[in-house]
Amino acid sequence: MQAPLLLTPGPLVTSALTKSAMQHDWGSWDSDFNALTARVGQRLLAIIDGADNYTCVPMQGSGTFAVEAAIGSLLPQSGKLLVLANGAYGLRMAQLTRQIGRQVMVADFGETSPVDPAVLRRYLEADESITHVGVIHCETSTGILNPIEAIAGETASLGRKLIIDSMSAFGALPLSARNLPFEAVIGSSNKCLEGVPGMGFVLVRTEALEQAEGRSHSLSLDLYAQWRYMQKTGQWRYTPPTHVVAAFDSAIAQYEAEGGQPARLARYRANCETLIAGLKDIGLASFLPAEIQAPIIVTVHAPKHPAWNFNEFYQRVKARGVILYPGKLTAVETFRVGCIGAIDSSDMRRGLAAIAAVLDEMGMRQ
Repeated sequence: MQAPLLLTPGPLVTSALTKSAMQHDWGSWDSDFNALTARVGQRLLAIIDGADNYTCVPMQGSGTFAVEAAIGSLLPQSGKLLVLANGAYGLRMAQLTRQIGRQVMVADFGETSPVDPAVLRRYLEADESITHVGVIHCETSTGILNPIEAIAGETASLGRKLIIDSMSAFGALPLSARNLPFEAVIGSSNKCLEGVPGMGFVLVRTEALEQAEGRSHSLSLDLYAQWRYMQKTGQWRYTPPTHVVAAFDSAIAQYEAEGGQPARLARYRANCETLIAGLKDIGLASFLPAEIQAPIIVTVHAPKHPAWNFNEFYQRVKARGVILYPGKLTAVETFRVGCIGAIDSSDMRRGLAAIAAVLDEMGMRQ
């Protein structure tokens, strides 16, 4: 039986090598596993050219766990976070900040526009109490690519600190500490580095981490405590996702062998171009204009047909071996198709064939 093709933003298709790395059992206190954890951290720091000034702190759980750990540990009780939102994940960052009892303000750009750096400047100039800015690198709910370089420049020029949620972009879209000022960047194992779910990570300026003692609202999500314990012992504070870490180490090794960030981006761009062209041939339209579309996930307008039902469409496509993703927009009926994972353009064509066949079956071909 052919494995399902996951055209989603993660979990996603993983290689046979990545899967096979989970066949070995690890002792969580064993020196070999400690070395594995350290190697993963070093490899992640190398991706952002951050080995000199940044530290990698891995966290158990999904990417949102790592975002909450970063905000709760890096934002002082007296601090204030300005979240630049243009979708569900920006709003989630604001929600978790509010829920942990920190001050937060939202600059909402809607679901169709990237962040405007000029608007960011106006917010920062108008409110001196803002200490940190939070932004989603690629807003997964739509696929919008935010202008991270301009955002970082404006934030730094006005003396504020930038926290980047790069969950669905890290490893594919360029991000270097050599030319981009930021306090922390957050990612997870199961996105563009093509590992499996179960761990997030925060790459944080070491000086900022040293100042974070006692800030966290949480025992288990305390970034500073996790870092200090790892420094002292080489171990995770609480039970680590051993098989996930081993798979991630293998996935990053494959990433490096493929050619790193430029090669990964090139493959995803080819996937995205194949997808958008194929959707047009089928009669479907992507939601975003090309200039703000990241080659990560594509939001697609649903057919304008009275009988449209996403759940039925999804199940029929699934029966053909392809897994899609529901839309997450509030005002427009959409579904989403991911371009990332251990897939290439031939897989995108397989997905498009399944979508076309199902639309024909449902009498909705436009």
